[in-house]
Amino acid sequence: MRKWATLIVAVIIVGGALIYFANSRGTAKDEATVQNPPALAQQGGGDQSDNGGTVDPEGTSGDGDTASDNGSTSDTEGTSGTGSDATGGDGDGTTGQNAGQPDDGKDSAATGGNSGQDTGKGTDEQTGGAPSSSDFVNTYDVEHVVSNPTSDTVLVNKTYRLPEGYVPPDLVYPDVPFTFSEKIDKRKMRKVAADALKELFDAAKQDGVYLAGVSGYRSESRQTTLYNNYVDRDGVKAADTYSARPGHSEHQTGLTIDVSGTDGKCAAESCFAGTKEAKWLADHAYEYGFIIRYPEGKESITGYKYEPWHIRYVGKDIAEDVTKKDITLEQYFGSAVPVSR
Repeated sequence: MRKWATLIVAVIIVGGALIYFANSRGTAKDEATVQNPPALAQQGGGDQSDNGGTVDPEGTSGDGDTASDNGSTSDTEGTSGTGSDATGGDGDGTTGQNAGQPDDGKDSAATGGNSGQDTGKGTDEQTGGAPSSSDFVNTYDVEHVVSNPTSDTVLVNKTYRLPEGYVPPDLVYPDVPFTFSEKIDKRKMRKVAADALKELFDAAKQDGVYLAGVSGYRSESRQTTLYNNYVDRDGVKAADTYSARPGHSEHQTGLTIDVSGTDGKCAAESCFAGTKEAKWLADHAYEYGFIIRYPEGKESITGYKYEPWHIRYVGKDIAEDVTKKDITLEQYFGSAVPVSR
């Protein structure tokens, strides 16, 4: 009996040891798996482009738009020679550039990088926190594609561009006067901006100031034509001070428009700064959600010359903050780093 009892105890002890050993190996294996995080690419998903320094910035000063869109140059868009699209605005062909080369309206492919960037204070529709100074330098040497191009607060400038070939989803014709009669692309804006523009124009009229639109939406291919014309005429260095490169123009967002008086005088030209229309815009545009996108004295931050005619819709809260603090959209989003020389 004793032998059998001893044998049974031995079997129990050995069996228990084997079970314990097997369980320990399984637990260790499970723990190792849990402690192995998924690849970063899988964790971030779509957020990666947002945090990759995307600042969603919108708008190079002058967009290089206005300069030849409206000018007396043979603009196939039918600007009726107001001299407006020929001067600035998002690199529109800023002040004093009216005499620019004829606009043949030809489309050419726009190039651009793609890396992904969304701007913001971590508020609004933009994702990610405000980029640090090391993340943002307003120069074409560093290029990011915004991840939220349809946001009302998208930031577009020399560092942040729109996705290649981007077209706003809800372009409409604002119910306001323009310096030309044709219903062409540059008469369009996104609906939220178009509605706010009508309120702004109506308010100005009540104050005895009569405004007219000069140049609104501009496609990437159109911007390519304008920018190339400016480069041919003035060289790259000069063109970059008043015209945006393709994909970097605020006009392409559909949230920007160049304005003048209804007589079209000084449209998108430096002399507009001294007009009653310019003064009214500077004093009241923010009340309707617009800002003077390229203010005087901020050229080293925006990257473009002063354009008192170029207004950008950002919503009333941001517009009031930017205007009353006398800052730029870059500064508002915490991205104010001087433009590289």
